[in-house]
Amino acid sequence: MKSNNRLSPLWLALSAVIGIVIGTFYANHFSGNRLSIINSGSNKLNNLLYIIDDQYVDTVNMGDLVEKAVPQILSELDPHSVYISAKDVQSANDDLRGSFSGVGIEFTIRQDTLRVQGVISGGPAEQAGVVAGDKIVTVDDSVFTGKNLTSEEAMRRLKGPEGTEVKLGIMRYGEKDVLEIVVTRGEIPMNSVTAAYMLDETTGYIKLKNFGENTYYELLVALAQLAQEEFRQLVIDLRGNTGGYLQSAVQIANEFLPRHKLIVYTEGRNSPREDYRSDGRGSYQRIPLVVLIDEISASATEILAGAIQDNDRGTIIGRRSYGKGLVQKPIEFGDGSVMRLTIARYYTPSGRCIQKPYTSGSDKDYDDDILTRYQHGEFFSQDSIKHTGPEYHTGNGRTVYGGGGITPDIFVPEDTTDYTSYYKEASLTGLLLQFGYEYTDQHRSEMSEYRDMESLVKYLKKQHLVDQFANFAEKRGLKRRNLMIQRSFHLLDEYVTSRVVYGMLDEAALIEFLNQDDNAIREALRVFADGEAFPKAPEKETISKGS
Repeated sequence: MKSNNRLSPLWLALSAVIGIVIGTFYANHFSGNRLSIINSGSNKLNNLLYIIDDQYVDTVNMGDLVEKAVPQILSELDPHSVYISAKDVQSANDDLRGSFSGVGIEFTIRQDTLRVQGVISGGPAEQAGVVAGDKIVTVDDSVFTGKNLTSEEAMRRLKGPEGTEVKLGIMRYGEKDVLEIVVTRGEIPMNSVTAAYMLDETTGYIKLKNFGENTYYELLVALAQLAQEEFRQLVIDLRGNTGGYLQSAVQIANEFLPRHKLIVYTEGRNSPREDYRSDGRGSYQRIPLVVLIDEISASATEILAGAIQDNDRGTIIGRRSYGKGLVQKPIEFGDGSVMRLTIARYYTPSGRCIQKPYTSGSDKDYDDDILTRYQHGEFFSQDSIKHTGPEYHTGNGRTVYGGGGITPDIFVPEDTTDYTSYYKEASLTGLLLQFGYEYTDQHRSEMSEYRDMESLVKYLKKQHLVDQFANFAEKRGLKRRNLMIQRSFHLLDEYVTSRVVYGMLDEAALIEFLNQDDNAIREALRVFADGEAFPKAPEKETISKGS
């Protein structure tokens, strides 16, 4: 009896092994080759790739297959969860990182040729002798022109590790032979503050291009410079700013808000609510403030604008912002590629979600939203703004709306007063841009003595640029229409002049020039003059009772 008890565990073990062997045999031979594991979603995907690699009729590059599949999977989640391949990660991060290693030029590609638009002051290209207007036709003795030349290819060839050399073959206006210039690559700053100057004797102006790693510190430098000119009120221009890092927006908002004010909070299914509040150490908590936004302003831009608006700290002027309120977390794979996965949403201090509506998967309506707004007249009429979300209230009781983007306190429509079909064709065909480039190249030497925006523009006003453009365009197929040209004279003149100013000077000069005739800037100055920079609480309705 005792002997039988001692053998029982052994018999049980043997029986289990025999059962597994028999079960495996029948599973492999009689189950239609079905996988012997639970086909949950993740297992199914892994198994699919395994089966393709193991049984597909032709050899498959599994790495390429995965690279194509991952972006498609993420696109089924939301519009902003994305996959970045290893080769594209650095360029995707350069703008926000604040610098990159390269030659230090701004360029455009026209007529299959790379043309140097500007040379970064003090950068490697300037030190080597490259000047604005140069055409780069070879790189390291290889032809660098043709229909296959793209901005991505140009950046790939010109960027590189600091200290490495690249030989450029350059065609220069007035020179017969190709010049060979060797440039030693170096660290190139990518500034977020693209302009900082005084609009008038008391009003400072700062233009922010994005919210990168160094944006806050650049802003402090700009504020210090304006302080030397004794500014007493400030315009922060966020138009065209597509956003960037949350932390940069929080740091900047903190500079203007009193202590313990909510700036923004984030929350998601597996991301508990996290509040970001001001610490009261900001140096500009009482200065009158105006923030400019438009339909391109997104993400971190909307965080800053929302914090200022909901705390009644300043006046928001412009048009409804983009509506990007999803928080992405970068997750790196072993091969260096990165997935930016949406893990939470942004909420302004009043509790409204910045994100505009979307559906999972490919959402054409989402992609076309700005065009739809334009077609519905939202760029031209405040009454055309459609609020799809609920009402919220700022600290002093003003009504604001959720459902996507930041609606400004003061609406400024896009100005189409002088818009004609002639101007539309001149701009959309690229003829205005082309003329601006060619005029700059041909007259660079005589304009080089003008080192500031005002003197250069004064010179250009005497050159009859619109008439020169009309002749230029007519030779290229755009029929001259004198009445339309006269009506659109200001727009044509401003467009061409702006391209010459940019080509001869820099982006800061371009912004200063365009701001001279900007309706949003005019409205900001009016707000300051009328003492309306700090929004007031709405007046309470009084109801008279009958006797």
